[in-house]
Formats: sequence, C-alpha cells, structure tokens
Amino acid sequence: MNVSPLQKARYGYTPKLPGMLRGGISEISVKVGAPTQSVADQDKIKELFPNTYGKEEITFVKGTNTSAAKKQVVGVILSGGQAPGGHNVISGLYDALKATNKDNVLLGFKGGPDGLLNNDYVEFTDKFIDDYRNTGGFDIIGSGRTKLETEEQFKKVVANAKVNGLTAIVIIGGDDSNTNAATLAEYMAANDTGIQVIGCPKTIDGDLKNEDIEASFGFDTATKTYSELIGNIERDANSAKKYWHFIKVMGRSASHVALECALETQPNICLIGEEVAAKKMSLAQITNYIADAVEKRGNAGKNFGVAIIPEGIVEFVPEFSALIAEINELLAGSKTDEFNALPDWNAKYEFIKKGLTADSFKVFDILPQGIQQQLFLERDPHGNVQVSLIESEKLFAEMVATELKKRKAAGTYTGKFGTQHHFFGYEGRCAFPSNFDADYCYSLGYNAFMLIQYGYTGYLSKVSNLSKPAEEWNAGGMPITKMMNIERRNGKDKPVIRKALVELDGEPFKYFAAHREEWAVETCFTYPGAIQYYGPAEVCDLTTRTLALEKGGKI
Repeated sequence: MNVSPLQKARYGYTPKLPGMLRGGISEISVKVGAPTQSVADQDKIKELFPNTYGKEEITFVKGTNTSAAKKQVVGVILSGGQAPGGHNVISGLYDALKATNKDNVLLGFKGGPDGLLNNDYVEFTDKFIDDYRNTGGFDIIGSGRTKLETEEQFKKVVANAKVNGLTAIVIIGGDDSNTNAATLAEYMAANDTGIQVIGCPKTIDGDLKNEDIEASFGFDTATKTYSELIGNIERDANSAKKYWHFIKVMGRSASHVALECALETQPNICLIGEEVAAKKMSLAQITNYIADAVEKRGNAGKNFGVAIIPEGIVEFVPEFSALIAEINELLAGSKTDEFNALPDWNAKYEFIKKGLTADSFKVFDILPQGIQQQLFLERDPHGNVQVSLIESEKLFAEMVATELKKRKAAGTYTGKFGTQHHFFGYEGRCAFPSNFDADYCYSLGYNAFMLIQYGYTGYLSKVSNLSKPAEEWNAGGMPITKMMNIERRNGKDKPVIRKALVELDGEPFKYFAAHREEWAVETCFTYPGAIQYYGPAEVCDLTTRTLALEKGGKI
C-alpha cells in the first residue's frame, strides 16, 4: 500500500499516556470514589437502571494490580459520525489488552451497531492495527448510526456475543451512542450475561462534556482544521479586500465549534446559537447585527470580512423554530402529496400562505426564495424539515444584502458588499489527529481495557486534567448514568445523556464577548496555520482555546 511521507511518519508516533497508566499493567491499581447519581430525574433514572445506577467513580493509581486474571475477548464498535482519533482508541484498547495477556482477543465489528447485530467482524492483529495508528477516519472498521434500544436487538447482540465468547463490548460514540451503551450494559447485567459494556466519549461537536468529561475526542483536531481554513480565508479576504465570507461550521445542537474557531481566528462576526436563544433574537435582529458591522467597515473603506455561522443556528431562533413546527404540521400525512401536486411555486406559495399563521408567514416571507423552497423540498423520513440542510450561511448573506440596499438608499451605507459562501464539515471529521487527540484517544482506549479488566460495566472511559501535559492526566471511569436525564423524544420520555451547550457565563464565551466589538470593526484576524506534529511541545501539544479558558488558563 502506498502511503504519504506524513502518514508513514505518523505510524511511528508513540502516543503519550497518563502517568498512572505508564510503566506496565501490573502496576495499575484502583482507587474507588464516592457513589454517583444522575444529573437530574434521579428516581426515574434509578428505576430504569437498577443494576448499574449509583455506582462509584473510580480512578487508576500506581500500585499493585489486583484484577482477576482471565482471558478477555473484547468486541469494539465505532458509532455515529466520524471523529479524528477513533483509530487510536482502538489501538490503545488493543495494546492494553495484549499487554495484559497475549492470548486476549479484540474483535472489530463492522459498520457500527449493525456489526454486532449481524455478527460481522474482523479479528485485529498487530499488522492490522499498525496500518491505522495515529491516522484519521473510521475506515478501520467503519461506523453506523443504528440505535441499540430494543429487546429484540439486545437479544441478537447477546446471542452473537456468546457465539464469539465476548467478555466485554466497547462502544465508541457520542451522547446517543453512549446512552445506548448504558442501556445495553443494564440489559447485560439484568440478564446475568457476564458481558461488560464500556463507552468512550466521541464527537467533534464538543457537546458531550461535563464536570467529568472535559472534552470529547475529535473536537481538538476538527476545530484546528476548520480554524486553519478560516485563517486562510481571512488572509485572502485581507489581501483581496473585496468579499465578505460567510462560513458555516458543524454544530447543530450546540455552538462549541463556532466559538472555538472564533477564539482561534478572531473573525468579524461569530453567531452563538445559545446566545440567540437566550436573547430570543429574531432573524431581523441577527441580520441587523451583522449589517451593522458590514456598514461600519464599509464606510471606513473596508469592504471585506468574515462571519462564522454555526450549522444549527436557525433552530435557536424562536420564531424560526415556530415556523418549522407549523410547516411540519402543514405537510403532515397526505398533505405532502397535495402540496407536491401543485403546478408551480406560485401555487405552492399561496398554499403555504393559507396554511401558516400570520406570525409564521411573516417570518417565512422575509426569507430568500431559495431558502423558502428548501424548507419544502428537503424532508427527513418522518416528513419533517431537515433543518441541518438549510444553507444558513447563504440565508444571512442574502438577508444582509437586502438590508444594506435599504441603508444605501437611506444614505447611511457607502460601501460595497460582495459575498462568498463556505461550509466546513466533512473536512474536519477525518483529519490526521493532532498530537492532543492522538494521545487522548490512545489513553481512552488503554483506559477502557483497564476498566474491563477490573470488572466494571456501564462506565465511560474518563481521562481528565487535559489542560496539563499528558504525564499529569488522570485516568479512570464514571458510570454513564451519572450524565443522564429524562427528555421527551418522539412523544415518549427517554433516558438520554444531557447535551452540553455553550455556557454564556463560562470563560470561553466571556472572553469572546469581551473582544467581539473590536473584532467586528477592526481587522484582528489571526492565522493558526496547519496542525503541527513535530516541534516544540507548546506548539505541537497545544490544547483548544476553549479548554485552556475553562481550566483558568490564558490564550
């Protein structure tokens, strides 16, 4: 197989482990902490998870390994969207497993949860693993988005696990995937299968975190990748001096990615969905906020700039959320066919006008026609609007252009407004992991096997103190139920891991808020450049600005 020079060099990189996991498996002991409870709805969560709820947090420490010696056959899956570092979680898991007992076996189930259901797997070997160390992507075994939540599915998983002699299953995924891990662990315990289940926290969106999980893996690499691209665009904007660049970045349910990229690159505008929701901002207010910056810069002869837009921004706008809900009702059932049968857009427009309330139609009517049509053309399998597909970067660019025409006619705006549009999503999900993510992911995998070896189930692999050098990181585990609450999903109460949103009183947002007025008018762009893998630790092992600020550091 032909490989690039960088790929070959990354194969040889040795990830750094937390201090307590270094020096040999025989020297890793366990310190048991206090019992836990869920973040909310304690009685309901306890009732749903009687066998795995309330367990203690644990930390690994230096000492004599007291785990029972037995052969382990572990299955692992990658679940959900890709994130840089997934291969290293599997590498760390494999290395710890083999270091404990060379006869231990690691099976990789292909295509995510479907692999467990269909018993489709590969047995990992040294050669197999070595071809994927420190590289990006999930192509080692692929991923999938099937949810493990029904009794029929659990029975299939158990049957296939028994056939292969599995002693444990590791699920590498985000909040939904680890909710499934908790549910599967409870089923395994309730039915006395003897099969453990361990989770690992993954998502580039950064919304799987709390007081225990300081960062989900992949966030560091993805945001550094996007920030490099945004910095390049800023340099181009400052060179050509003729375009405003509207850049959409991933993050449907939370704006962590947008905020981190703003902290890295200091754009003129960055929208934060959580602030939009808290202030109940309308589309018009957001448009005017951006237009104000464009006007000030344009009137000063600076007809260029950069605006970062989170993927899910429109879902945070109360009036837009109400509009989406009404559209979903408007096209429920057979009404979709009735709508699609109308001869042209004018007829469809009249159908929409009659079907929406006056307030929602007012919102609909200010949207560019392309976005209006997109709301009715793109539907999910349940017949609902696919909000994540709305080109919000184009939406706000067009709405700002319309507003600026009014201001030019009124004589308050004298500049020129040309736009370019970008969406950075897939570009960051499978990049070569940064040294931080390579180290963090390897540690999560290594640590996951230690949880298995010590007999834990329903736990999330936990590595913390991440703003410090890897030697000072702490490794251990926390019950997944500690992160759960009850939410209404598809008309039913369901136990789920609570998503972490951008905290408006948190240090990262406060730093951003303190500087954004200056960034809006002045050209304060910073250029992060490409991820560095070799060189001084202060450059190559740099954590995200978000993590540094959250842990009391400076940027």
